[in-house]
Amino acid sequence: MSDQKPTVVIADDHPILLKGLQEFLGELGLDIVGKAKDGQAALDLITTLNPKLAIIDMEMPYRTGLEIATECKTLGLDTKVILLTLHKELYLYHQAKELNLSGYILKEFALEDLSKAVSIVLEGGQFFSEKIFEGMKENKFQTEETPLTPSEVKILRLIAVGLSTKDIASKLFISERTVDKHRSNMITKLQLEKKHNSLLIWAQKNREIID
Repeated sequence: MSDQKPTVVIADDHPILLKGLQEFLGELGLDIVGKAKDGQAALDLITTLNPKLAIIDMEMPYRTGLEIATECKTLGLDTKVILLTLHKELYLYHQAKELNLSGYILKEFALEDLSKAVSIVLEGGQFFSEKIFEGMKENKFQTEETPLTPSEVKILRLIAVGLSTKDIASKLFISERTVDKHRSNMITKLQLEKKHNSLLIWAQKNREIID
C-alpha cells in the first residue's frame, strides 16, 4: 500500500458491530472516513466522500445494501461495495458485476473473510464467502408452491433487483399504494414474516423460480 491509506465508509445499524468493524478495518490500515447507522445515511456519505471502499450491512433501515449498490452503479461511482449479510443469497453472486458489487461476506465468517476480501477488492478483484454456495440445491423452492399472480411475480422480480416501492410504481405506471398492497398480499401468500426486507430476501433466495 502507498503512504495514503485507502478510504472506506462503513455502515451497520447495530452500534456494536459498527464499532467492531471500525476497529478491525483500522488495524488493517484503512482510513475510515465515514460511519452510518442506516442505508440512506450510508448512501449520502458514499456520494459525498467518494471513498475507495464501502463496507455495508445488507439489511438496514431506509435503504438496503442492495439498493445502495444499485444506486452507486446508476450514479457511476468508483466506490467498490462489499456487503455484509446473515443470509446466503446465491443470486447476488450472479448479479455481482451487474450491481457493481465487489464482495459479499457472511457475517458469521466476517473476521475470517474480511481482511482477504479487502485486499482482493482493492486490487480490482471480487470476493464472496465460500459458504454462500453450500446447500443451495436443497433450499430450492418448488414452483408449484408459489401461488402468485403474474402481476405479483412481475413486482417480485423488481424487488429482487433492489428497486424501491416508488421505483416499482414509476416503472409499472401504478400507484405506490398498489405496490404496497401487492407486497402485503405476497407476504401473506408466501407465509413470510411481516418485516421490511422479508420479500427482498425471499426473492433473492428464489431468483431462479421468479425469472
